[in-house]
Amino acid sequence: MAPIPKRGVVAVTGAAGFLGGWMVRQLLDKGYRVRACVRQVDDAARTDFLKAMAGYVSGRLTLHAADLDQEGCLDEILRGCHGLAHVAHVSDYTDLDYVRRTCDHIIASVNGSRSIGRVVVTSSVAAVISEMDLQEVVRRPVFYEDRYPDEMNPKRTAERGQGYSMAKLIAERAFATAAEESGAWDAVTCCPGDNVGPIQSGHQKNMGPWQHHIEGMLKGRYEQNGVYRPWMTVDVRDDAACHIGLLESLAVKNGERYIAWSTDARNCEDICRDIGRLLPELNHQATDPVDPFPDRIKAREAEFRSIWAQAELRNDRIRAAAGVTFRPLDDSIRDCVESLIAVAGVGVKTATQMGAAA
Repeated sequence: MAPIPKRGVVAVTGAAGFLGGWMVRQLLDKGYRVRACVRQVDDAARTDFLKAMAGYVSGRLTLHAADLDQEGCLDEILRGCHGLAHVAHVSDYTDLDYVRRTCDHIIASVNGSRSIGRVVVTSSVAAVISEMDLQEVVRRPVFYEDRYPDEMNPKRTAERGQGYSMAKLIAERAFATAAEESGAWDAVTCCPGDNVGPIQSGHQKNMGPWQHHIEGMLKGRYEQNGVYRPWMTVDVRDDAACHIGLLESLAVKNGERYIAWSTDARNCEDICRDIGRLLPELNHQATDPVDPFPDRIKAREAEFRSIWAQAELRNDRIRAAAGVTFRPLDDSIRDCVESLIAVAGVGVKTATQMGAAA
């Protein structure tokens, strides 16, 4: 199918979120008309930042209430749209039948629109690298689009914490299959890494783990990352640009997926220390993470870190398809910290305070 037309109409689900909000802003900056889908249009804490955008004042940006759990919620919104960026999370990643139903009724709205030519579905690198046995990373250390988790592992169940990864794969496949059956639109998947960067609204500090972890670093308490995996990051602004690039690209085909990450990888405790290096004016006191894992996991820390060190992150395909140049992680950390303080009023634990407490 064709890419979306320049200055066309694009719907964005999850528009009040961290990534969705940046997609809305960048689409407007590029001249598009945007239909921003949110749960409650009049929830000021979540939507005022959208209403403050110039495109909202002119009418190029419109806000629409859309509870994705409800069948038909996108029917009217998608009529006349050229593209859909399906960024929103579902309400429950443990009920995989519910995930399938949600995909089915969004797909029905896309088919019913008779105007949409391309859907970009937000998946995750969890659909690429979420393994129940880390020896799979040793066996297959190159992280690229054709890599999938070991789906035959009997421990890969929603009850064992794999629901998010499994649900993302369900969505990827459901949209690609439906698009192929339709023949009128195509579905392309974007698998973002760990989103880091500036928030646009105070509520967004709690709408993704990575900015929330940085908030914890500023306050002096944060947790170690799962099985000691380093953060594998993408600036949220670059992630948004990747999604838009996939909507616009002439090179992509139905069913393809693209990983959006910079290939920067850094341990969370190093990111905490980086705050002081990047913003010495804050006098921030770096702390070590809280390790919440049981002793059997803690005993394998060195082994797990050595396994992750073997991983090779690739982003060749997204750079070729979307033409994105990724920001360095230092810029993302700095801008995230400054926005948490300026936009969300997050306090900073300083070295002076730590000394006084001692």
